[in-house]
Order: sequence, then structure tokens, then C-alpha cells
Amino acid sequence: MNRTTTRIIGWDLGGVHVKAALVEDGRVVEAVQAPCRLWRGVPALDETFAQLPDWVRGEAHHAVTMTGELTDCFADRADGVHQLSAWADATLAGAVRIYAGRAGFVSADAARAHAADIASANWHATAALIGRHASHALLVDIGSTTADLIPIVAGVPSAQGYSDAERLETGELVYTGVVRTPLLAFADHAPWRGRRTRLMAETFASTADIYRLTGDLPEGADQQYSADLKGKSIPETETRLARMVGRDRGEGSAEEWRALAAWFAEAQLRPLHDAAAVLLSRPDLPGNAPLVVCGAGRFLAERLAARLGRRAVPLTEVVAERLRAEEAAWVSTCGPAVAVGLIA
Repeated sequence: MNRTTTRIIGWDLGGVHVKAALVEDGRVVEAVQAPCRLWRGVPALDETFAQLPDWVRGEAHHAVTMTGELTDCFADRADGVHQLSAWADATLAGAVRIYAGRAGFVSADAARAHAADIASANWHATAALIGRHASHALLVDIGSTTADLIPIVAGVPSAQGYSDAERLETGELVYTGVVRTPLLAFADHAPWRGRRTRLMAETFASTADIYRLTGDLPEGADQQYSADLKGKSIPETETRLARMVGRDRGEGSAEEWRALAAWFAEAQLRPLHDAAAVLLSRPDLPGNAPLVVCGAGRFLAERLAARLGRRAVPLTEVVAERLRAEEAAWVSTCGPAVAVGLIA
């Protein structure tokens, strides 16, 4: 594609969010994320598409990556890849290419045949982009739901796993994020007034609640319903957190609920630390390799880098010369969409 004469839109079609990035003249002009209820079926994409800015409906070259193929509205991943690719081909104005990771870009018609390469390969796009700017690094992309930890060696993605299943085994996919993860996923107890209390085995609260109380949650990052389908004020958030330890909000002070939230934040960081430490111990990653950080949980990735004694480099800094504005909104959160748009 001739970047001086074409307009490219990068897409990341996820199970709960759709992300898009507009690239003009080789620079990222804008990026956006919107919620998507894909578990209800492919028509949910039309609902989300209608809510996106007008520029997504303009004529462009479209580069598409995805994770939504694992949503339970599909029979299996191959079916999901096929249906999402077909939706993109039928809906987006202009030529559509699907990112197949290690296999490059393919047409929408060829997507089913390349389903194993396409499925959840958005991490590969971000790592490939970083590899063009940094020879050795560890990509740490912490999103609303999952965290990708991808070694980059000699300028190319060097993950030992590729599929979700393989990367869960290698520690390159840690299924934890800063918005949607139930607290029970990474802890079964918590400290409360001098005792180690077991948690209620319920999804009363999510990570968005703890980071709202600690003040870390980026504005606009939480686009999902709360666990109890109620509001997101501090009192409502404290109520959800209190239920995790079998309490009512009135049984604790604001300071105590903040302290409990901070403990859960630490508990979430521990498995990320363990996974990153294993990957950074690889002999092909030098001791000064930085962590390139992005995602809605970039703040947590920066905290991880500090704990590991490594330099944290924001994705926006790595590709600064490709950003039209000094700080483009949503670029970090929409990393894979930005990446496929820039490498298409």
C-alpha cells in the first residue's frame, strides 16, 4: 500500500470491544474503542459500528485482526474467524485484508483456510510493529481482559507459543486484565482487620472496581456493565468490593476499602511478575531489554517494569514519529488496531 496516497483503517474485532485506528500518510490520526456485545451474535457488530466515528465508514484500505472468534456465539474458532472476516468484507468500504500473524495478510475469502494463524493473533501485530523500532524487548500489553507478554528478539516476535492454548502454557498469555477480571480469578483470600479471610465464591466485583478505588483506572477504560448492573460511583464500587469479604459497605471505612483494593491490585501483579521473570530469563533477551508497555492497563505494566528493575517504554514513545499529534488519544489502548494499520 502506498501510504502517501492511501487511507488505512486498522481494526481489532474483540469479543467485548471493537477498536479502530485511522492511518493517513503513514501516521496515526485517531484511534477509538467501543463496547460490543458480540456474545449475542454477529449483528452486535453492526450495533457497535453505528456508534463509531464517521471516518470508519469512509472508503479506505482495511487491515483486520481479531480475538472475537473465541466468543461463545460461534461453533468454534474457525467458524468465528470466518464469520468475522465475512462481516468485515461485507461491511467495510474498500479493500479488506485479514491479519494472519506469521502468515502475513490474507483475503477475507481465504480466512477460514488460515483460521489457526488468524485466531487471536492481534498480539503478533503489536509485537511485529515494535520489532521494527526495537531489536530486543518484552511487549507487555495489559488490556481489559488479558495480558500479552511477548519477547521480541532481533526485531521479530519470538513467542514460544502461538495459539491461546500454547501461550497459556508458556506464560505469554496471562488471562487477567484491569476491567473485566473477577477478583476471585487471582485470589481466594484477603486481609481484613488483622485476619486472613476467605473470599466469597461469587463474581461480586471485578478489577475495574479495585482500580477505580485506587485511582489508577484510566478515564473511559471501563465500558462494560458492573457485576451487579449498578452504577460506578465510589460508594457503589465499595459496596461490590465489600461483598467479596462477606461484608456490607458500612462495616468499613473509605480508607479500609481503598487498602483492600490496593491489596487486590498487588495480588493481580504477582502472577504477571512471575510470568515476566521467566520470559526475561531467556538467554536470547539481554539484561537491558526494556518492557514496551501498552493497553488500558499500561499503568500496571509500568508498575511491573519497576518491580523487575527494567525500563518501561510506552508504545506511543516507540512509534512517536508515526503519530500525527504529540499524544494521540486511545493509541495505547488500541495497540493492535494501530499496529495492523501501520504494518499493512
